[in-house]
Amino acid sequence: MRKETQKLLVLSLLGLVSVNLAAQQKAKKDTIRNIDEVVVTALGIKRQNKALGYSTETIDSDQLLRTQNNNWTGALEGKVAGLKIQTAGAGPMATARITLRGDVSMNGFDDQALIVVDGVPMNGKTVGSGTPAYGAGSGGDVPIDYGNDLNSINPDDIESITILKGPTAAALYGSRGAKGAVMITTKSGKNKDGKLQVTLNSYTSFDSVLKWPDWQYEYGQGTMTKDKNGNYYYSYGASVDGVSTGGTSSAFGPKFNGQYYFQYDPTVNGQSKERQLWRPYNNNIKDFWQVGTTYSNNISIEGSNEKTSYRTSLTYLNNEWMMPNTGMERWNATASVDHKLSSKLKASVKLSYSQTKSDNLPATGYNNQSISYFMIFQNPNVDLAWYKPIWKPGQEQVDQIHPFSSYIDNPYMIAYEMTNSLNKKNIIGNISLNYQIDKHFDVLLRSGVVMNDELRTQKRPWSSANYLKGYYREQYIDNFNFNNDLMINYKAAIGSINLTATGGAGSQYEEQKMQNYFAIGLKNPGVYSLTNAAAQDFKIPAPNDKYVNSLYALLTLNYKEKIFLDFTARNDWSSTLPKANRSYFYPSVASSFILSDIFGLKSNNLNMWKLRASWSRIGNDTNPYQLENYYSVSSFPGSVELPSLYANPNLRPEMITNIEGGMDFSLFKNRLTFNATVYQSNTVDQIVRNVPVLWETGYSLRVINSGEVRNRGVELMMNAYPIKNKNFSWNVSANWSMNRNKILSLPAEFQGEPYTMASVGGVVYYNAVVGGSIGDLYGYGLMYSPDGQVVFGTDGLTAKPTAMKKIGNAFPKWRAGIQNEFRIKNITVSFSFDGQYKGIAYSQSHHKMTEQGKLQHTLVGRDNPDGLIVGQGVVQNADGSYSPNVKGVAIPTYYADYWRRANVETNSFDTSFIKLRDARIAFSFPKSVIQSLKITDLTLAIFGKNLWMWTKFPLFDPEAATLDNSTITPGVEMGQLPTARTVGFQLNVKF
Repeated sequence: MRKETQKLLVLSLLGLVSVNLAAQQKAKKDTIRNIDEVVVTALGIKRQNKALGYSTETIDSDQLLRTQNNNWTGALEGKVAGLKIQTAGAGPMATARITLRGDVSMNGFDDQALIVVDGVPMNGKTVGSGTPAYGAGSGGDVPIDYGNDLNSINPDDIESITILKGPTAAALYGSRGAKGAVMITTKSGKNKDGKLQVTLNSYTSFDSVLKWPDWQYEYGQGTMTKDKNGNYYYSYGASVDGVSTGGTSSAFGPKFNGQYYFQYDPTVNGQSKERQLWRPYNNNIKDFWQVGTTYSNNISIEGSNEKTSYRTSLTYLNNEWMMPNTGMERWNATASVDHKLSSKLKASVKLSYSQTKSDNLPATGYNNQSISYFMIFQNPNVDLAWYKPIWKPGQEQVDQIHPFSSYIDNPYMIAYEMTNSLNKKNIIGNISLNYQIDKHFDVLLRSGVVMNDELRTQKRPWSSANYLKGYYREQYIDNFNFNNDLMINYKAAIGSINLTATGGAGSQYEEQKMQNYFAIGLKNPGVYSLTNAAAQDFKIPAPNDKYVNSLYALLTLNYKEKIFLDFTARNDWSSTLPKANRSYFYPSVASSFILSDIFGLKSNNLNMWKLRASWSRIGNDTNPYQLENYYSVSSFPGSVELPSLYANPNLRPEMITNIEGGMDFSLFKNRLTFNATVYQSNTVDQIVRNVPVLWETGYSLRVINSGEVRNRGVELMMNAYPIKNKNFSWNVSANWSMNRNKILSLPAEFQGEPYTMASVGGVVYYNAVVGGSIGDLYGYGLMYSPDGQVVFGTDGLTAKPTAMKKIGNAFPKWRAGIQNEFRIKNITVSFSFDGQYKGIAYSQSHHKMTEQGKLQHTLVGRDNPDGLIVGQGVVQNADGSYSPNVKGVAIPTYYADYWRRANVETNSFDTSFIKLRDARIAFSFPKSVIQSLKITDLTLAIFGKNLWMWTKFPLFDPEAATLDNSTITPGVEMGQLPTARTVGFQLNVKF
């Protein structure tokens, strides 16, 4: 009976048919996990895990729902080897950059994995607000994290997530799967007993700031100015004590020691009539932030019978973020139906609608309109309450209260008047028909669509530092992504060989439209409309569409469930490439050998020993409209502008060649599983878009094919049940991964010079150098003597180099994660840690707060009686020798020089960390208690996220990245917002 059951299970897995759950349960017997478990692979094809010749990982819905997340992708962090979730620390939307096995592109970190929902590929890209992260003094705006398509997905609707890590695993997705894929399968209502089931899932969570900078509150505002008696003093405005010292943003003033000075008086909006106590306001930044709250409620109804299964779900999420007057709300509605129209024809329909709205999302970056900018410039002796009225009396909406600098906007005006609103509607839908021609053939037709419609506004009031007469913007964004697939499947058994063949054709169409309307200056303050504009600007939307047509095939051979061979082939025709190179073909081959069966080693101790190997070559196209030069509409009516990028009509597709091998082990009735993977991928003919050209040509950049990048890596994963019995079980899983990237060649046009892939703020440069790595940070640093001491000049300041140098790499040497789950009767306790080793990040905030004396480490030397400090190092003598530096410089000058903005070396820090990423305690009521209430399940839980962190990174979070327009750039902190520590409660009820 056992063999017949296993045979039934295997046969059901050969084609695109559903898994026989009864057989699956029977086959498990007393094992912990079924080695024949099914995973969803490329194009939605379900396969046995043991048949795969490449590495995949599956995350089920339980892991996603253990904690509440505004963006569900955060639940994946630390749980999948080789996967990295990078956010910019830019507010509640928490847009995620998902990468698998490192970065390979020399085009500014354009390496995101493909996201697929129920077989429908999503765009996954972020549309930025068009502004850089660093803009201080430029009179411009700041970036806002408006989210992307991933934010619209409701985790309550997700059944499982399969990670296809490498190009081979995602080969059937063609260009879009070149960087791996995240396969999301949503719930469909196929419950076991067929009865109607109602589920209620409710979360309430509270956010607070995880980590603060180490601000100093021992010295106040000033620049070490002395009075006529030679004593340090402070004066807001000129007074009998001396000239004004209240206009500086620096905190090199007098020590707080009970003295009295003329200070700012909010009742007169000027200098106090009498001297006031010189005192610190220790919480004058922290108190601006509040406890954030998130409420999420979901109800779902599902049921099934022999012919039909259905599910519908409604979710409402409301978030008030930690920054006052910021947050978002989201509605999600989903419906799915699977129906057997006949014994041979099945139909499936899934539809998801979401609407995300926000009256205000926080801005990030280093510029006046960002609250991060205010936190940097706030002084220890300034009471936060002085800013709360926002407007000067009688000058409402005209003149703000910002008494210490006209360049520093009032924080409450930033929160309540400088708003960034969002109204986004998103639809994801697909329909599929599966016709079983006979026992060998079936045909699948699937069409899917992703659409979103988005309205954004930005309001800037009168008297803001960058817009003295105000500013208003409306931004309309429409995205459309349409996909079709027709697949013919054949399965048969030829002796001891089982064969499955799939042939298909696909088409993809993407379109994006964006319109921008600007009111530059407002005629009447506080009235935000285009008709109130002092001057208007309108950007006519440029076309942005793309077509890809495809033919593909998959052949799977299976010899006695012991040896598996996969062959895939795909040919794409992309509209982004010239006619001569538009068609490109790429194959893959993958093999799996069940060594435990081949050599007869299978036993209760060794359940499976599998060897896998694969090879693939994947083509990749590029962005549209890079083949010919197009004029763009100018801001001047009736005129156009020449593009800065010189097009290339001879572009070729990039090619990625990937080799992967690994072993999987399952031991002790599957209570211990382990797998190891090694891989190498080489990317050649990269389409490089930022190659400089001579200005005389009328262009600044051009696009070419050139360069080769190699990635090598190791991934280790383990899952174990050290203890499992009726009343107690312990499950532990762990992963470890490393990736090494090397640039093997660069365009000949650079003639040995580095290629700048990206830069941030004009100080940090990501330079590509042959032999170097993507993620290498370059900038100016210190100079050193032969014995490693810092070299100073004769003026006592650091010697200035004439050339930049490599400071480090933004990516860690390795990452790891460990998850534990304990079940004690009806109580479940789970927690997970993850972390990384090495990697660096440059911090603009650290530079500026050090320059201004705001951090604890700037207290060194403050008590020196002469007000001077001598830098530790040497001076180079005229004869080339070195002698100790003995030249003292003023303390403010020393800190401003040693940690100056351009000194990337002194402002870059190790980003190693360990985080208690999440924890949860859940209690499930016994059935004897809930049956009388006609409840099938009742669970109460308390959970936490980012509860604890160890790191030497000096500011908010070592997982630093910058939102630079739409690009999430790792390795740079440029006006980062605080990371949240979350504690919450969950109620789950099933009827």
